[in-house]
Order: sequence, then C-alpha cells, then structure tokens
Amino acid sequence: MLALVSALGYGASDFAAGLATRESSVLLVTLLAELTSVVLLLLIVPWVSTQSPSPAALGWGAVSGICGVTGAMALYLGFRHAAFSVASSISAVGSAAFSVLAGLLLGERPGPLALIGIGLALPAIAGVSASPGAAPAAPQAHAATGRHAVGVILGLVAGAGFAGLFIALSQAGSSRDLWPVVAGQGAALLLVLIAATIAGQVRRPARRTGMLAAVAGATGGAGTICYFLATHLGLVAVTAVITSLYPAGTIVLARGLLGERITPVRIAGLCLAAASVALIAVS
Repeated sequence: MLALVSALGYGASDFAAGLATRESSVLLVTLLAELTSVVLLLLIVPWVSTQSPSPAALGWGAVSGICGVTGAMALYLGFRHAAFSVASSISAVGSAAFSVLAGLLLGERPGPLALIGIGLALPAIAGVSASPGAAPAAPQAHAATGRHAVGVILGLVAGAGFAGLFIALSQAGSSRDLWPVVAGQGAALLLVLIAATIAGQVRRPARRTGMLAAVAGATGGAGTICYFLATHLGLVAVTAVITSLYPAGTIVLARGLLGERITPVRIAGLCLAAASVALIAVS
C-alpha cells in the first residue's frame, strides 16, 4: 500500500513539474520543487523519527538524492520534447528493470515470473516509444516540441536515475529513521542550486510556474517518504517495481486535463509495461 501511495505521489509530481518545464527552465522548476520538498520534510521528520541516523545512512541518503534529482531533470526534459505517456512510461519500465538487475548483483534471485516480466519490458519500451503521429489535442503553451527520439533517450536516463534512488534508499537506515530522506533531498537541492546559479537560472518564477513546482515538490516529497517506509518493510525488488507504476497517474492526468492522445500502439505498450511490472512484483 505504501508503494502504491508512493506511485501516486510521484505520478502527480511528474505531471505538475512537466507542465511547469514546458513554460520555464528545467533547473528553475527543479530548484523550486526540491526547496518545497526539503521544507516539507523538515516540518515532518523531526517529529516522527525515533532514532538518530548513522553516517552510512546519511551517505546512502545523499546518493539517493543525487540519483533522484538527475532522473527527475532528465524526465522533465523528456516531457518538454515528447508526450507525457512516452517519457514517463519509458522511465518507469527502465527503473523497474534496472532495480531488478541491481538486485541480482546484490544477491537477489528473481523467479521465473520476474524473468518473464523483464523480458516483457523490451517490447513495452518499443510500444510506448512508437511515434505519436498527429500532435496531441493540447493547448499550444503546453505542447511538446515533437523531438520524440530525444524524449525517449531522456526517459531511459530518468529510469536509470530513479533506479539509483530506489536502490540507495533501500540501503539507508531503517523505517524508524527518516533522516536519510532529508539528506537525499538536501543533497539534491544543493546540486540543483549550484547548477542553477552557474546557469543564471536563480530568479523569481512566474506565479503559475511557482505553484506547479510547489505541487511537484510536495507530492514528490510525500512519495519519497512512502517509498522509503515501504522498502524497509518489504523487498526492494517488489517495492521498486510497484512504485514504478507512477506513469499511470501522469498519463491519466495528461489525458484528462490536456487531452493528450494515447494511440493503440501505445496502449499495447502500456499494457505490456503494466504486465511487466506486475509479474516482477508478484514474483
């Protein structure tokens, strides 16, 4: 249940950030989202953590934050160039598959169903990566650039980054200590702040951009807390792939609010992606 709630949080976060980055700088949007997330965590974590973190837990938390923000920026860029349903789905299948492969290296041995699920991930990526054809019925201000191949590549990069986030958080501390999550978001905020300063992107945002970025940061922060708790109550190979269902929320929001097209080929790819994630989780 916690992993599913995490998926909902990440899906909403990606949709809000994706809209914001179609109107503003990716660095600025990510900076505002990370700042919101850190403030939210600092208001919650001191009251709920029952033990002090170890240096190793904080280190793993920092690694998770760097991986997560790298994946997030790649995904936001992917949203700028391709449809929400493309970049989001590819990143999800990639994060699930990479997490399982990392589990193999850590000594986990997935069963036959998981291996079938990994096999289904390949045609799933091909399906959701299929060219969309006609442009989506969305307002021009929210339209992607149409550089579909770039969006696909960025989706894969995002998947690798999110897999790093999932794996690092599974190694950090315990469910009674949420400080590694704070360390991760703090490291991410520092990294983005440095990059935004160098790029000259630290400025006052437009009101709409600021609101969307704040929503992205709040829902993303909540998603990270839920995933951290989930992965310390279950196996990373299960919690990571269930959390990887986050594109469902993003795609539904994009379809309902933007009228973004979902072609039959993409529907087939999404079904294969869902089957892939489900088989991995069940196994």
